[in-house]
Amino acid sequence: MEISLNIPDELSSRIHLHKNQLKQILFFGLRELNAKPSGTFAGLSDVLEFLASLPTTEEILRLRPSPQLLIDIEGIVEKQKTTGLTIEEEMDWQQYQYVEHLVRLAKLNAMKKQHRE
Repeated sequence: MEISLNIPDELSSRIHLHKNQLKQILFFGLRELNAKPSGTFAGLSDVLEFLASLPTTEEILRLRPSPQLLIDIEGIVEKQKTTGLTIEEEMDWQQYQYVEHLVRLAKLNAMKKQHRE
């Protein structure tokens, strides 16, 4: 794919110094951008931090979204149905779906572990 950009001269001269690394710069820049809590994704950080704390089986099974997270998700679902989402909101929605997938996997594994005990 070929991309053309209009950028300020200062940025152009900085990029020129790294022209052989543009693919890596874009890759890592996008990864960093997606990793930062932005907009509605910030509400998911509690869930991710909880999972990263290596909770017990029982704690995983009791995990529920916070009231604010539910409000955020309902808002984005409603907007998706009515006016449609911006690109940023679509990215947030995809992040919600991915975290929900991770939580479901954690709960499934917790249930399996509970049945073995």
